Amino acid sequence: MEHVIAGLLTEFERGRITRRQLISSLALAAAGVAQAPVLQAQAGFKAIAVNHISYQVADYAKTRDFYAQLLGMKVSDDDGRQARLTFGADETCLVPRNARPGATTPRIDHIAYTIEDWNRERVQAELERRGFKPRLDNNSFHVSDPDGFDVQFGARSDKA
Repeated sequence: MEHVIAGLLTEFERGRITRRQLISSLALAAAGVAQAPVLQAQAGFKAIAVNHISYQVADYAKTRDFYAQLLGMKVSDDDGRQARLTFGADETCLVPRNARPGATTPRIDHIAYTIEDWNRERVQAELERRGFKPRLDNNSFHVSDPDGFDVQFGARSDKA
């Protein structure tokens, strides 16, 4: 949880998220998210931790489906404009939401996920099987989600 808060503060200090987004994200992180799975799909691998949190996108539904289908995140609280995606033992939460009109999307630099039972070759093969072009970064991979957002996958020890 400490690294999540540190990541949020860094994003705020760099002007990448607003004070309102910072407070909202901190409140979500502190309160946790109730388990209410709505969408389950066969995952390529399992995310067990996140290093960064909430962002605005052009089409939250495309982003919601990308994370639910690729990483097996549980979808809940989908109100037609945003949804909560939870994963990991501590129910870490990611909230993709439609950006306000005129806003530039996406709004955060990247999100890094720790993959359970990390196996570089298996992860690379799964990403390629799904049509992604993974970019190697030390012992992790970056791909772009449906909005062109940089997403990183790695082992617990990888830091970005």
